Amino acid sequence: MNKVFIIAEAGVNHNGNIIIAKKLVDAAAEAGVDAIKFQTFITENLVSKDARKAYYQQNNTPNQETQFEMLKKLELSKNMHLELIEYCDKKRIMFLSTGFDLESIAFLDEINLPLFKIPSGEITNLPYLRKIGASEKAVILSTGMSTLKEVEDALRVLRQMGAKDVTVLHCNTEYPTPMKDVNLSAMLTLKKAFNVPVGYSDHTQGIEVAIAAVALGATVIEKHFTLDKNMKGPDHKASLEPKELQEMVKAIRNIELAMGDGVKQVSPSEEKNKQIARKSIVAKTNIVKGQSFTEENITAKRSGNGISPMKWDEVIDQIATKDYEEDELIVL
Repeated sequence: MNKVFIIAEAGVNHNGNIIIAKKLVDAAAEAGVDAIKFQTFITENLVSKDARKAYYQQNNTPNQETQFEMLKKLELSKNMHLELIEYCDKKRIMFLSTGFDLESIAFLDEINLPLFKIPSGEITNLPYLRKIGASEKAVILSTGMSTLKEVEDALRVLRQMGAKDVTVLHCNTEYPTPMKDVNLSAMLTLKKAFNVPVGYSDHTQGIEVAIAAVALGATVIEKHFTLDKNMKGPDHKASLEPKELQEMVKAIRNIELAMGDGVKQVSPSEEKNKQIARKSIVAKTNIVKGQSFTEENITAKRSGNGISPMKWDEVIDQIATKDYEEDELIVL
């Protein structure tokens, strides 16, 4: 199994503060993820001034604040991007960011972002998809709130524009996602329908669904995290804290090891237990030389260093060439 690419989604959990953003980088690097991802947007290009906030945002931010006002405080400047890229390099973790508008996509391309992550809300944004596809960079496409047809349409646009390396993430865009709505099997539906690498962008509470996704074949896992769930901001409550992120990474790496190569064979660690756990054909009672082996005078007992009971029929009716005491290994 190839290594799962784990993205720690910092998103806007930096609250617009570069110091908090760097602490998020520290926590992600310590957890052992492959990349930390932020969000790049120009609020004026992203939302209209009277756009409503999502319900989860209403619950976690001041009621009188508009979505525009909320997001404006969470923008990362171009200089902050460059500072974070430099800091990520220092910490040996990949810097990623999701661009939410065309100007932001152009900026991320300009600073040589290694891949583009398309958020679920942009899967029906044709000009946006065309711009990312034309970059010919690797793409990770989230599919929350979408139908199979909408995913198909987005993939077609990306490929027509030149995108060749596309990974599709199953996702549910509710924060947090109720377990009954996860529908993790849909990840396999995406893989079968489009013959692409698949993964899972997880908005559930806890880490078990992300781990299950890896066992089902996810190649990418994305998970929101924060320094503290009690911080003010729209996404903190639906995010993991650093210790939970570490636990998720450890569990995913263990699952990778556990999946193995799929060949059913004796592993090196269990080889030594074969003779102890398996049985051999032994004398059930004392047997005299010249006597036939029968169902009544032989049996199968541990340990397994003699004739296998799978050869039982070959032993029955053979003639004993020596005397046997009870429990002695039968030899032919």
